[in-house]
Amino acid sequence: MYFDQKAFADPPYEEPARQNFFIEKCRSIIEERNSGRSLPLTACPRAFGCQMNARDTEKLAGILQAVGFNIVDDDGADLVIYDTCTVRENADERVFGRLGFLNNMKKHNPDKIIGVCGCMTQTPGMAERFRSRYRFVDLVFGTYNVYKLAELLYRRLTGESQVIEIWDKADFIVEDLPVKREYSYKSGVNIMYGCNNFCSYCIVPYVRGRERSRRPEEIVEEVKRLAADGVREIMLLGQNVNSYGRGLDRPCSFAELLYKVSEVDGIDRIRFMTSHPKDLSDELIEAIASIEKICRHLHLPLQSGSDRMLERMNRRYTKEGYLDLAARIKKAVPGISLTTDIIVGFPGETEEDFEHTMDVVEQVRYQSAFTFQYSPRTGTPAAAFPDQVPHQDVQRRFDRLLRRVQEISAQLTEEGVGKRGLALVETVSEKNPGCVTGRLGNNLMVHFPGDESMIGGIYDVMLTEAKGFYYMGRLEK
Repeated sequence: MYFDQKAFADPPYEEPARQNFFIEKCRSIIEERNSGRSLPLTACPRAFGCQMNARDTEKLAGILQAVGFNIVDDDGADLVIYDTCTVRENADERVFGRLGFLNNMKKHNPDKIIGVCGCMTQTPGMAERFRSRYRFVDLVFGTYNVYKLAELLYRRLTGESQVIEIWDKADFIVEDLPVKREYSYKSGVNIMYGCNNFCSYCIVPYVRGRERSRRPEEIVEEVKRLAADGVREIMLLGQNVNSYGRGLDRPCSFAELLYKVSEVDGIDRIRFMTSHPKDLSDELIEAIASIEKICRHLHLPLQSGSDRMLERMNRRYTKEGYLDLAARIKKAVPGISLTTDIIVGFPGETEEDFEHTMDVVEQVRYQSAFTFQYSPRTGTPAAAFPDQVPHQDVQRRFDRLLRRVQEISAQLTEEGVGKRGLALVETVSEKNPGCVTGRLGNNLMVHFPGDESMIGGIYDVMLTEAKGFYYMGRLEK
């Protein structure tokens, strides 16, 4: 195996200058390979899982484009990278199934480069699994070193047959590298990485590490650049944005960050997720109420309405505390849309526990809810709990919960008919080419007459008809 060790004496030590060095090195190689081709080499970075993964994948796409690949949405590309999720164990097996499909492609195109990164690669034993059973995968890296794609790719292009680099932790954050955004008018912005909560069912703290917050001035500068590039809506991202700022040299709360970001000219809308109820302060509620740019939508995961289950989940709040928080939010921000996550069938859940969850659903009246049947995740404490709930009981409760959530959602949507709202147009309607689809501040969708030229614009819309979970509307002059 040939490996150009000399090249590694030349790169700068500091980031991101080091990665820019390797971007140039890779670009030279890709340009040389493209010179003998009728079509340029293609790359397909594909995201699985959460919005933070989606944002990381935009970074992968930006780096790959910078080194000379044409970015496509096709697993038949010359280079394919899967940015993986591992929240549920079956997600891992789906990825390995897709890798088998890519391996068949590689047999017909031996120069095809296959990469895997993200949360799945951080799970125990995964590096060895790739070394022993998936030798055809060329690049394997984790959540801490996504920014190093160009350097890892250079090692592969210059001789290494399989490059595996998975870190246990990272004490720094590297940004300011190329990004290829999926949308021109909206963008995610990572404000922090990792999680310190250790909910007993969740693998995230083990694969994304401890909380690390970016400095507020760096975040604001990124938002300014996005605004200058035409972005009108930003989504501030973190596993628990409410704990943003802890550990910074100069502490800055999430509420303070929101005020700073709201001052950026050109940004019309601010969203954020995810909020942990235990850390949602009165200061943050006041910020949401007073900053007009903040969309009137808050995702506030409940998981369970039972104090006994919440304690077993290590959520560190109670049913009463959650209901009080939701009431204070609704009082301070009239008309706000609340959405949530709920787990059904957590180990030890009884009918009484489930009724407490249903009671919270009735009292809070969520606009929508992501409902999940509990499934054990290897590596989490809950996976070892002995009192797993029989599947038939879980299914029955899940069906009842889902039905009620949908009923309440439809009722809340109906209450909006006859009102006006501002909609950010995202696309031309798939079902009706004469209409566009826009997202309201409360996160609901509305379809109204328009054309492709309106994409990225914000329009005043009258909501004329409710269709269960979305609206039909008309443009107001």
